Amino acid sequence: MTHPFHPLSGRQLLRVGERYNRYGMTLLLETDDGAVCTVRPQWTDVVAPDPEIVLGGQRALFRVADLLELARLVDRLSGRDSSGR
Repeated sequence: MTHPFHPLSGRQLLRVGERYNRYGMTLLLETDDGAVCTVRPQWTDVVAPDPEIVLGGQRALFRVADLLELARLVDRLSGRDSSGR
């Protein structure tokens, strides 16, 4: 687990499978106690690190793409459309 804020960060977990849903692929990982948890591949070493994170020296708390997605979600949940009305 490579995500710095995940409770299992730094631990090596057994990959037991993968699952696909409308948001993309998630990995099924087995913990030491036998429980299976799902995580995004980007939180592991399965995919290459995000260049934005690497170039930022791991200092940025959020990526620009994630902040834009959050802004769209807040607009949608607050009833505003994409033009801010």
